[in-house]
Amino acid sequence: MIELRQAHCLPCYGKPSPITVSEQQELLRQLPGWKIIEIEGVTRLQRAFHFGNFAEALTFTNRLGELAEAADHHPALLTEWGKVTASWWTHSCAGLQLNDFILAARCDLLSETAEGLREG
Repeated sequence: MIELRQAHCLPCYGKPSPITVSEQQELLRQLPGWKIIEIEGVTRLQRAFHFGNFAEALTFTNRLGELAEAADHHPALLTEWGKVTASWWTHSCAGLQLNDFILAARCDLLSETAEGLREG
């Protein structure tokens, strides 16, 4: 099995197919705290990160934005007082690809050094 924290994102060309539910469940085992959800018919990978205040949440949101820009793969980010919710999916296939799981793992890596992160 691929080690998500060590993996590199690959470019998506055309209209790729989403990975299978079985593959999703296998990869999800490496991402404690993440869940697979469906919104408006699109399967997404989502996790909430909790902080002590809005400023810490906003700082983390900006770090996630830098991660997304560097990978040229962009999540939905919701920043609230003390909370950041990240949702990853591949727009071109309206579902999940390996890159979504890799970037979720990178979010977790960033969270390990995030100021003010609290247990959710």
